Amino acid sequence: MISMSRFHPPGTPVAVLTTQPLDRALDYRAPAEGVEDGAYVEVPLGPRKVLGVVWGTGTGDWPVEKLRPILRILPVPPMAQPFRDFIERSASYTLTPLPAMLRLGLRAPGLGDPPGKRRVYSLGTGEPDRATDARTAVLQALRERPGDVFALSELADMAGVSTSVVKGLVKSGAILEQATARDADYPTLDPKRPGKTLAPDQGEAAQALRTSVKSKTYGTTLLKGVTGSGKTEVYLEAVAEALAQGRQALVLLPEIALTAEFLTRVEARFGARPAEWHSGVTQAERRRCWSRVSTGQARLVVGARSSLFLPFQNLGLIVVDEEHDTSYKQEDGVLYSARDMAVLRASCEGAQVVLATATPSLESWANAELGKYKRLDLTSRFGEAVLPKLATIDMRDADLPGGRWISPALQRAIETRLIAGEQSLVFLNRRGYAPVTLCRACGQQVACHQCDARMVEHRFLKRLMCHQCGESAPMPPACPSCGVEGKLAAVGPGVERMAEEVTALFPEARVAILSSDLFGSARSLKAKVEEIAEGGADIIVGTQLVAKGHNFPRLTLVGVIDADLGLQGSDLRAAERTFQLMRQVSGRAGRAEKPGEALLQTYQPEHPVIRAILSGDEEAFLREEAAQRRAAGVPPYGRMAGIVISDPEAAVAFDLGNALARNTAPLEEIGAEVYGPAPAPIARIRGRHRVRLLVKAPRQAPIQPALTAWVARVTVPRSTRLSIDIDPQSFL
Repeated sequence: MISMSRFHPPGTPVAVLTTQPLDRALDYRAPAEGVEDGAYVEVPLGPRKVLGVVWGTGTGDWPVEKLRPILRILPVPPMAQPFRDFIERSASYTLTPLPAMLRLGLRAPGLGDPPGKRRVYSLGTGEPDRATDARTAVLQALRERPGDVFALSELADMAGVSTSVVKGLVKSGAILEQATARDADYPTLDPKRPGKTLAPDQGEAAQALRTSVKSKTYGTTLLKGVTGSGKTEVYLEAVAEALAQGRQALVLLPEIALTAEFLTRVEARFGARPAEWHSGVTQAERRRCWSRVSTGQARLVVGARSSLFLPFQNLGLIVVDEEHDTSYKQEDGVLYSARDMAVLRASCEGAQVVLATATPSLESWANAELGKYKRLDLTSRFGEAVLPKLATIDMRDADLPGGRWISPALQRAIETRLIAGEQSLVFLNRRGYAPVTLCRACGQQVACHQCDARMVEHRFLKRLMCHQCGESAPMPPACPSCGVEGKLAAVGPGVERMAEEVTALFPEARVAILSSDLFGSARSLKAKVEEIAEGGADIIVGTQLVAKGHNFPRLTLVGVIDADLGLQGSDLRAAERTFQLMRQVSGRAGRAEKPGEALLQTYQPEHPVIRAILSGDEEAFLREEAAQRRAAGVPPYGRMAGIVISDPEAAVAFDLGNALARNTAPLEEIGAEVYGPAPAPIARIRGRHRVRLLVKAPRQAPIQPALTAWVARVTVPRSTRLSIDIDPQSFL
């Protein structure tokens, strides 16, 4: 752990941690005005100038007169001691190099820029004197985000044009140029404004959370409430308590499209909108958020998982909404679980954590069972809404023709809703038009040339896409393997193909598709969700995107096309995730005064997971799942780490994997077992061959130091990448 913050007099050696890929902090000489721990500084590194943070007293290994001086101290408050503790502890837990973890805390543009005025650009009222493709692109980009302002270079990059195109539109008044204060304050939130009238169980839960926040100590509470039970209104009372104490609060959401509705609820509760931090906000807004959080002026932040690394000065509460959601796991670069890191950061800050969900992860449920977390339950829906009725449709008796997936029973149920003027949701957790494109001449499936994965047809975009590496190509007229034209056939349904079937069965209905592939920006996705919520569609065809907390008041029927889809494969969390997804998507129905119904099409109605979904006895399902995991010694009753080795040459990756497997002494000392090496399920991504090893250890085993000692015994070739994923969520 780092020492308490101290002031370093001029000319003394200080350790500066930069974001560069180095194995340690570097010594520099304190500037003429001196410097304190946590200060954000600019230092020379070779011929470059880089940003860093003062991380304590220098090592003293070099004479002070030979040390290069700190060039300048950035005009922002120093990084608080609890935040530095969090960066060190999270790096240690995830086995991430400290500079890479620090980089997550410096992801704001223009940190070194002085305060003052900046020029921003927004949509004006004039018309351009002449129309060009470049000018049209700029105006279209602004129309997609009405009310937003952009820096000149940001707007030009977003539209794919030069800055001169933007300036030309300013002259005609089509774009408005303004000088505005850099990093303006956010409006004040009023925690004393009255919230909604809560039901008795909501009121009890809200009071319990308020009491926890008042304690100003660390603690975690699992807030488990059925879908539509009003969990948001309950934890907003905890936010109000944190604000009343003068502390800051953070609410994590798993999906950007949820922020629009949530921000409206925050504004209704506190009289103003909070700060936002996610990929959907502009670079200028990200800088403003980072800056105002660092001073403590931004009291409430609503954000994605990366907002955990904002420089809070006095953090009192973290809420992880839909805590079970898999999108909280960062799978690229720094590998971490935002849910787990939220608990870690709160422990560093002396803050409270609220994990809110209708379907808790087994990890959170087990921690509540062990007494590590408190637990609060909301068992009924808010107001007049009642839980939807659940039933299965046995597809073995459906007798569907080839190329059809909606059963007659589901079709009749949708027709009933159309007549009643209510909305239906057709759910299929598979993006694109079809998962496989097959040549009927040679039998080959169209594959990604960089990955061992099939290209997925996206017919609306007229392209094939690889969902592993993002490779995209136009839909070919002929088979890439044999060259025969007219023989490529779509195999299996994706959400786009389901929309075609829905349109054919219900030609008079207004059909909307909700899939992340079909929206170019977070703003357009949010607009579509709002349009549907206001009644802009009769039938929604969607992927798991729709299961993430959206509220569609007119929706009374959910039809799940393939309830068995998630049960395939050997993922240890397959049953848990299928249960969560089916319960969440079913919970979209009947959230207002009209009752809802969910119909699950399945070829395995007797499967234990399907039976558990229908029974509604979630505790029984979790107890059974927990017993199986405990017997196998796997999370949350054991520790796991995934090791992925990748290299352009498969033999090189396997050689390193075999070298690790032959020398497991550090892991054997803690009772761990090593499985592999073996080809990863997707053995090649972006042209790199992938080999996996899996380490399983007892629950209390010190797995991180053992893994560090184990990997240190081998030499990793320059062309090879080795990544360690503590508590892996995906085994691909």
